[in-house]
Amino acid sequence: MSPTRKTVLAWLLAVLWLFAIAWAFWWYQGQYLRPFDNQTTLFSGQQLQLPAALAGPGPIRVVHFWDPACPCNVGNQQHLAELLERYQDQPHAVFYALQKPGSRGQLPAPLASLQPLATLAGAEGLPASPAVAIWDQQGSLAYFGPYSEGAVCTSANSFIEPILDALLQGRPVLATQTLASGCFCAWQK
Repeated sequence: MSPTRKTVLAWLLAVLWLFAIAWAFWWYQGQYLRPFDNQTTLFSGQQLQLPAALAGPGPIRVVHFWDPACPCNVGNQQHLAELLERYQDQPHAVFYALQKPGSRGQLPAPLASLQPLATLAGAEGLPASPAVAIWDQQGSLAYFGPYSEGAVCTSANSFIEPILDALLQGRPVLATQTLASGCFCAWQK
């Protein structure tokens, strides 16, 4: 029994349709989906020092380290905007941004209120970005590391809100070395 012309045509259309769907998925993934690169990175902030004008007792100082060319920044920008909205009006918290030296770009509009830092002693030795450093009201480094762990950065899995809340309540925090897995870009060349 030989297949009829309609059956052959139906099979041919089905195979073409499967190839078209597979090609469309491949194209969409290449254009719009970035595969999550799960890297484990050790963040150690012992070398970081605030500029003399910001050092010593004062408000809580939050420094956002970012590289405009790093696609991982996109994952934390919404979270950082939420942090600014929640904590920026606190009289004891000030937010800064340090851009990777030699890079070009600017923060998106919701993050424009971050005060730019030209340099930060010890920042040349950072392992990766995006990262954050938080100095307490006595001027001691309280936290250095990523915003969160994993593929997504939100307030649900963030390290930052509990640290800022503790510092604002006067409780001490000392977490200057963090081992985390997530989306990071190398800071050093």
